[in-house]
Amino acid sequence: MPVEFSGADGGDTRDPAALAAPAKAPPPVTGGRERAHRGYTWSRARLVSASAPGGPGGSAGPRVILAATPPVSEPPGGPGDAAAGEPPPKVVTTRHPGRWVAALGVAVLLAMAASALVTNPAWEWEVVGEYLFAPSVLRAVVFTLELTALGIVFGFLLGTVLALMRLSGNPLLNSVAWGYIALFRSVPLILQLLFWYNLALLYPRISFGVPFGPAFFDIGTMDLIGPVTAAALGLALHQAAYAAEIVRAGLLSVDHGQREAAAALGIPRARQLFRIVLPQAMRSIVPTAGNEIIGLVKGTSVVYIMALPELFYQVQVIYNRNGRVIALLLVATIWYLVMTSVMSVAQHYVERHYGKGRA
Repeated sequence: MPVEFSGADGGDTRDPAALAAPAKAPPPVTGGRERAHRGYTWSRARLVSASAPGGPGGSAGPRVILAATPPVSEPPGGPGDAAAGEPPPKVVTTRHPGRWVAALGVAVLLAMAASALVTNPAWEWEVVGEYLFAPSVLRAVVFTLELTALGIVFGFLLGTVLALMRLSGNPLLNSVAWGYIALFRSVPLILQLLFWYNLALLYPRISFGVPFGPAFFDIGTMDLIGPVTAAALGLALHQAAYAAEIVRAGLLSVDHGQREAAAALGIPRARQLFRIVLPQAMRSIVPTAGNEIIGLVKGTSVVYIMALPELFYQVQVIYNRNGRVIALLLVATIWYLVMTSVMSVAQHYVERHYGKGRA
């Protein structure tokens, strides 16, 4: 039913008798935007001119007409069907022939590689199985893991201190940390190991006492820094330079407002670091630190120059004795693959733990 509002003051100026009479259907409204409301389609208000008396100058002013029409039912086949009974459109999957060709090529290459590994007798898989779990090889694997643990633990402890020094406002601390990082990242690891291994050539004895004052006691450098100590020291000091940048980047990734809010609550600075800032920074630290740990597992092979019985040195000793070079290199490869794979799985779970709550 059309509803009319007219009059200059918004009142209804029609005759009461006309109000009682049934209303005629209004003319269609063209050019108006329609809106659905309670099952009816309401056309936007249309202004039309009227000449009924009552307004100034003998005109009642414009009238506002709202036209309501019943909703239009959808065709039997559903919205969008041109006619009832027409079948729905068919979905055609996009073809990707290039992908299948590439996958086929990769599968052929994998089959060729597997066939070469299995059928070529020069790989000597029976020798690999014989030495894979040999006691000397297992001891070398354990020693490799011990060197890795020493390098990572002491490296990241020193690296955290260096990162805090780099973030310090003290220019001396900042400069010393920057110089340490620049020096140890520039010198190859093998040179650092040789330097610490031959430290006795520079300082035959190391004394302990008051700086620039009397010494309480001294000890021989060779007795204090043996081959294992030199290897752990070289790995830790080398790793600390990289760990410092990893930790510093993680600390900078935490919004500064976290520290300001903690300081406003009166939380001590040490508690701010270990309970608020560092847990959030671990989200950025863990992925890169995991890569460094995996790299250090393989980097321990450099200490073979110090005749330490790590994995690579041990397989060298064995194949120099029996001449089975390829088989013993495969033994080392398998063990390095196992160690790095286990660490990669552990890294995944640590990342997932610290990534809780991230959108």
